[in-house]
Amino acid sequence: MSDNQNLPQNTLGTDAAEKLKNARERVYEQLSQVIVGQEEVIDQVLLAIFSRGHCLLEGVPGLAKTLMISTLARSLSLSFNRIQFTPDLMPADITGTEIIEENKTTGARERRFLEGPIFANIILADEINRTPPKTQASLLEAMQERQVTIGRTRHQLSDPFFVLATQNPIEQEGTYTLPEAQQDRFMFKILVDYPSYDDEYEIAKRTTAVQTDSIQPALSGNEILELQNYVRQVPVSDHVLRYALLLVRQTRAGRSGIPEYVSDEVAWGAGPRAVQYLIIGGKARALMQGRTHVTVEDIQKLAKPVLRHRLTVNFAAESDGITSDDVIERLVSTTPTNENELTRDARFKEIFTS
Repeated sequence: MSDNQNLPQNTLGTDAAEKLKNARERVYEQLSQVIVGQEEVIDQVLLAIFSRGHCLLEGVPGLAKTLMISTLARSLSLSFNRIQFTPDLMPADITGTEIIEENKTTGARERRFLEGPIFANIILADEINRTPPKTQASLLEAMQERQVTIGRTRHQLSDPFFVLATQNPIEQEGTYTLPEAQQDRFMFKILVDYPSYDDEYEIAKRTTAVQTDSIQPALSGNEILELQNYVRQVPVSDHVLRYALLLVRQTRAGRSGIPEYVSDEVAWGAGPRAVQYLIIGGKARALMQGRTHVTVEDIQKLAKPVLRHRLTVNFAAESDGITSDDVIERLVSTTPTNENELTRDARFKEIFTS
C-alpha cells in the first residue's frame, strides 16, 4: 500500500509547498554567504523552525554552530538575543526580574518587570551545558508554554519563538548534562560534524582574507507563522502514522514484542513527544521537497535527530561503543515499510496493543 493511500482530505494547494520550498532557498542563499557546506544541518534547523520546534546543536568547537545561528537570525526579520551560559548564571538573568522603582511624578514606589534576554523571537543558548540544572530549567516553561511566570504574573513571549542551543560534547569538566526532561523539549538534536576537504579548503580561503557579506532578511515573522500553519495542514496516511508509532514504541525496553537487541542495549526509550515530532517534522520535510503528503522516507530521515536524545543506551551497550544512533539505524533497517507486513506480523500486533 502506498504512503498516500487512506489520506485525509487534502485541502492544501501545491502553492503552499512552493512557498515553503522557496522560503528555504531564500534563507539558504543568505546563509551560504557566511556558512560553507553544512546543508543537512541547515535543513534540519529550518525544519524545526517551520515546525515550531527548538533545536540542540552538538559539535566540537570551531564548527560554526554559533555563527550559523546568529547568521540565521540576521536572515530572518526577527528579534535575536544570545545568552552565554556560564556556571554563575542565575534563572533571573534569563527570564528577567521585578524591580522596585520610584514614580517621579507621585513619589510612590512601584513594581516593574524588567525583561530578560528570553524575550526575543530567536534565542541562542550558547554552551547550554555550562550552567547548572537550576538555570537550565528556567527555559522549560518558555520552550513549552511560550511564557514566563515571575511571582504570580505570567508574561507572554512573542511569536514565533525558538530556542537554538549549542553544546560541546568533548569537554566535560565544569559542565552539567541536560536533564532528560530538558532534552525532551528540543525537537531535534543535530550533530554538527567536521567539514569535507573541499568545504574546509573553502573555509580556510574565505576566513583568512578580507570578508564582506550582505545578509538580507529573507523571511518575516508573519511569513514564518503562515508557513507553520501550512505545515500543520499537511495530511498523513494511517500507514505513515503507524510506522512512526512503531519506530518509537520499539525503543521502550522491557515491553512486549520489543526486539531483543533493544532490551539488551537500551535503558530508556522515547516518549509520545517523539511521535509528535516525527509526524510534524515529516510534514515540514514533505512541503520543503514540494510534496503535500508525508511518506515513510520522511519519517526515516528524521528518526535520528528526533530520537537520539530521547533514547538512552545502558552501561553494557555504552562500554561496547554502541550509541543511540546505532540502535536507531538498526530499528529503521529492520522495521518493514510495507503496510501488509506491519499488519500481518504478530510481534508488531503485540507492540500496537500493549
